[in-house]
Amino acid sequence: MADLPLDPSSCLPDDGAAGTLIGRCWLPGEHAGPAVVAVRPEGVFDLSQRFATVSDLLDDPAPAAAVRATHGRRVGTLAEILRHTLRAQRDAPTLLAPIDLQVIKAAGVTFASSLLERVIEEQAKGDPSRAEAVRAEVQAAIGTNLASVKPGSPAAAALKAALQSRGLWSQYLEVGIGPDAEVFTKAPLLSALGSGVPIGVRGDSAWNNPEPEVVLAVNSRAHIVGATLGNDVNLRDFEGRSALLLGKSKDNNGSTAIGPFIRLFDSTFSLDDVRKADLTLTVTGTDGFVLEGSSTMREISRDPLDLVAQTTAMHQYPDGFVLFCGTLFAPTQDRGAPGSGFTHHVGDIVRIRSAKLGELVNRIELSERLAPWTYGVRALMGHVHRRQAPAI
Repeated sequence: MADLPLDPSSCLPDDGAAGTLIGRCWLPGEHAGPAVVAVRPEGVFDLSQRFATVSDLLDDPAPAAAVRATHGRRVGTLAEILRHTLRAQRDAPTLLAPIDLQVIKAAGVTFASSLLERVIEEQAKGDPSRAEAVRAEVQAAIGTNLASVKPGSPAAAALKAALQSRGLWSQYLEVGIGPDAEVFTKAPLLSALGSGVPIGVRGDSAWNNPEPEVVLAVNSRAHIVGATLGNDVNLRDFEGRSALLLGKSKDNNGSTAIGPFIRLFDSTFSLDDVRKADLTLTVTGTDGFVLEGSSTMREISRDPLDLVAQTTAMHQYPDGFVLFCGTLFAPTQDRGAPGSGFTHHVGDIVRIRSAKLGELVNRIELSERLAPWTYGVRALMGHVHRRQAPAI
């Protein structure tokens, strides 16, 4: 298989380490385990003496200023750490997903084109061979530019009534243009994988795809303090058979990729940059297949602040959360026979890039072949305790 394209020039944002970039690394040694790190032009620095977890850092009153004020211990160059990550070394610093105690949430059906694809999955009952015919039928029936319909507006309510009268209403249209956003829990704490490692799709799925998304970093006070990239790996056949299979569609071993770093809000990066973020995606298969796509936050139907407000309206997150914002991208390009649509093959290299957030790179493997996820909250708490215990 081809090597993953993982090096500092591709991993970092277009302006390099000019912004405030934080993440996590596995550090070897007497107290081996994860550490909060900052990525700077001079290298990668361990901040764990001040911040035991990323959750602690994001809860600081001024996270970016706190990172700048904390010198930390240099653990190596980014190039060295990326090299160790690709080799899956545990005797050297390696890159992890840049989150820890944050609940991993996701918003769905937040873009018009992907909304239509969800309706198509539903109507096709998860059968990719029926998708093209259903797509033409659904688009002809709806006959409107959904991107111009503001969710929860009088116009949306009128469209709902018209579609219901024709028997064409869908649960996806309900959350796509109705007043209430779809927000669900994507994965357990600490289960997300970072850049440079294999991620998973179920072996019994025949129709699945990557979902390139902006992921908001939100602290315990429901303040958005930064953003990163994510791949909300999706099994279209499972969800298409029934929306009640969303858990099996979304939450599997290795099905959540986040990274490479969280870029904190500072003078170089703001929420407006998130609102304008453009994402590109490239899937390169060992069979020579190449899929290219894009997504832009400029076309999202719900503002990031609204998505966070809906997430926190009836729930609290004392350790903060991250929120996948949804995707405009829904691949329809045939990979095999005409009408078969796109699905992943083992060995696919998936690259998601945004100018201000860098690049998230992973290779596709079957979930059941990935190493079991074993490092949970108890392990993290034990590690933090041992690391902070005074020497005897």
